[in-house]
Amino acid sequence: MIVRGLKKMIKTYKRVKDPVEFARTLGVDVGERCRLIGITEGTFGSEPYLVSLGSHVTITSGVKFITHDGGVWVFRDESPDLDIIAPIKVGNNVFIGINSIIMPGVTIGDNCVIAAGSVVARDIPSGSVAAGVPSKTIKSVEDYQRGIIPRALNTKGLSRVEKRAFLQELFEEK
Repeated sequence: MIVRGLKKMIKTYKRVKDPVEFARTLGVDVGERCRLIGITEGTFGSEPYLVSLGSHVTITSGVKFITHDGGVWVFRDESPDLDIIAPIKVGNNVFIGINSIIMPGVTIGDNCVIAAGSVVARDIPSGSVAAGVPSKTIKSVEDYQRGIIPRALNTKGLSRVEKRAFLQELFEEK
């Protein structure tokens, strides 16, 4: 029992310390310069070796990759070996927002943004922003960029202290 608990602690430490390497040990094909934020043992589903992430991909917390169709359970009495399983491929330079679900067989192209809470059940073409349940392309990444530029705060170069002071002053009620 102690050994099992110790192994679980070590696995959790590795997942938190180096989430990219942890995903690779599960069999996920992970490109370069990826950020895997808040991943869990269940993030990549029961067939993590069928998930492929390109380079410069961000996966945020709560995202789930589902490589199989569990609904076939209702047919197990008549077809005990029935499974529907398909790989998931994510291109380069992709951001997948918090609590999104990526379904079996989906390909997300290069240069895409998947909005928080989306359920991606169909392929998303390169250069797209997709949102919704089920998700659909809502705009191009170029349109998204044009829309956010007027609201940009450019705080990435600030320290935590500087950022806090800047934001508190900016949003202070006057």
